[in-house]
Amino acid sequence: MHNFLEERYHDIVLLSKKICKSNPEFEEVAHFAIDKFLVHERAQELVDTKKAMQFLSGIIHRSYWSSSSQYYTEAHQKGRVFGFPEGYQHELVEDYNHEIDSALEAIEAILEDMIVESKEQWYRSVMFQHWIEDPNYSSISKKLDIPRTSVSRAVKEARIHIQTTLKNRGIYYEF
Repeated sequence: MHNFLEERYHDIVLLSKKICKSNPEFEEVAHFAIDKFLVHERAQELVDTKKAMQFLSGIIHRSYWSSSSQYYTEAHQKGRVFGFPEGYQHELVEDYNHEIDSALEAIEAILEDMIVESKEQWYRSVMFQHWIEDPNYSSISKKLDIPRTSVSRAVKEARIHIQTTLKNRGIYYEF
C-alpha cells in the first residue's frame, strides 16, 4: 500500500490538479483523497487489482465537485458560524431521519463501488453525481459537452442500478 502511494504520489497530485481544473486547492484535495483511501476497507484490494487510481479519481472528483462531500463541508464551511433562533437546534435533532441518512450513505458507497466496477459504471456514477448537483440534463450536457440523451440514459441506468442494489440490501428508498 505504502509503496503504491510513494510510487504514484505525483500522479495522484497531477490527477487532482486536472480534476480540480488547476484550482489552488488541488493539492489539499489530493491529500484528503489519499487519507480517505488509506482507511478504506478495500484499499489494498484496489491496489492489488490495479484499480486504485481509478478509485482515487472518484474520491477526488466527489470531494472537489460535490457540495455535500465531507471535503467540501470541512474546507468551505470551516470557521463559519450560523445563528439559529432559540430552540431551532432542538427542532433539527427531532426532525433528523436516520433511515434517510443510512440510505444516503449506502448510495454513496454504491457510487464508489460503481467507479471501480467498470468504465461503463464509472461513467454512470459520474453522470449521476452531476445530476445530483444539477438535475437539469441540458445544463449537464452543455457543461460537459456530452449529448443530452447520453447524460439522461446514464443517469437513468445509474438510478436503476442504485435502486436495485439498495433493494437487494433491504433498503427501500425512492429518489
